[in-house]
Amino acid sequence: MLNHASDDVKKLRSELAHLKTLGKEQARSMPADYYTSCAFLEVEKDEVLRREWLCLGHIGEVRNPGDFFTTEMLGEQLIVVRDQENVVRVLSNVCRHRGNRVAEGRGNSRKFICQYHTWSYDNTGALVAAPFMKKQPAFDQSKCGLPEFSSEIWNGWVFVNLDGNAQSLASRLDGLQEVIKNYHTDDRFLVFMEEDTWDCNWKCLFENFMEGYHLSATHLETLHAITPTRLCKKMTSGDGWTGYHAFYDPEYPPRGPFHPDLTEDERNNSPMYGVYPNLVVGMATNFTLFMCLRPSGPDKVSIRWGVTSLEDDPDAQSVKDYVELCRSFNIEDREKLEILQKALNTKTYHGGPLAPDDFEGTIWDFIHYMARHLAPA
Repeated sequence: MLNHASDDVKKLRSELAHLKTLGKEQARSMPADYYTSCAFLEVEKDEVLRREWLCLGHIGEVRNPGDFFTTEMLGEQLIVVRDQENVVRVLSNVCRHRGNRVAEGRGNSRKFICQYHTWSYDNTGALVAAPFMKKQPAFDQSKCGLPEFSSEIWNGWVFVNLDGNAQSLASRLDGLQEVIKNYHTDDRFLVFMEEDTWDCNWKCLFENFMEGYHLSATHLETLHAITPTRLCKKMTSGDGWTGYHAFYDPEYPPRGPFHPDLTEDERNNSPMYGVYPNLVVGMATNFTLFMCLRPSGPDKVSIRWGVTSLEDDPDAQSVKDYVELCRSFNIEDREKLEILQKALNTKTYHGGPLAPDDFEGTIWDFIHYMARHLAPA
């Protein structure tokens, strides 16, 4: 069984190396095992995900000192917290005593207290109380704080690098920053956040979000009237990201209010972009939809998704309407992707030709990104 798994991984690495040599006019998708192999997912975790910047959520979830939320990424239990000095940190959510979690859910607190033996930590991660431990001669309280992971905030999203060795995230996204600067993500407020799990591979969801080829077919009743496939135009992407412009149908009503810095062209399209490997974003002129992805197995992806708005009011009717639109097309995507995942459990699919650059060039970019990490030299 192990040899078989090893052979599957070698074949997929070789296929990535082969596709890396092809031009855009020969662009192809990957074979079924790329999306179904347990062994290949473990390789992705070790050689891509743990080494890269992974988006955990939005800074709007920790607006005030003491605000925190808990999450998980690749088996690591994490706390995202804004400490009393206003610093946003990503801490290990594992007690230094016997390894239980010290926080659950979300909230506001100056301390995290392990409910097993009541060891207590402040929101910088320092251990502040450990009952009876001073009677233990070898105990050193200063060495028992919660480990802190490398983190960065980019345009309001909170990223973590689990192995602590990744180069600066912002430096890899200069080209993308130039594309979206007039949309002013810094002026948008988090108004909605939800968690979900879909029965599909994490890469299938990344690819689905990042291509406009399915907009008119899959979303005929929701998105086709706003951003039809025929009006999609790919961006010139970078090493750390890919994206396309979803232009609005001229017959659709203007999607204001508009930030005054937006050009006429920018008022008529939504930049759709993915920050490798796990953040996908649809930035409309007045709202932003985003998804933070994490694999929960080869055929499951856990999602933290949210909406930001120019209006700081989660109860505004415009916000409710946009969230409902997002829910509607998410249901459509989920249905297609869960069917796709079942169909990929086949030995007959070896990858197929991708649509022209404006429609599926982002998938080709993503494949090349994976190849840079996983293809043999």
